[in-house]
Amino acid sequence: QLEKREYDEFDYLIGMEGVNRRNMLRILGSDPEHKVSLLLDYSDRPRDIADPWYTGNFDETYDDVLEGCQGLLSETIAYYDHKC
Repeated sequence: QLEKREYDEFDYLIGMEGVNRRNMLRILGSDPEHKVSLLLDYSDRPRDIADPWYTGNFDETYDDVLEGCQGLLSETIAYYDHKC
């Protein structure tokens, strides 16, 4: 469970779906540094991660998570390349 104090400890606070983001913002109170995002915000097609609990499609969920992680990695590398 996310705690409000963690906002100052981390650069990224990433959820999987819109409900996660809404709950994270409720816990945090605000997001002045724009740290709260969804994993697929780092993809070419921002959307919620497919939830296999409802879809039964674990392959789709895997593909979504992989796509989001690859996008986040690319953004992180670009950020540090630009910073250095």
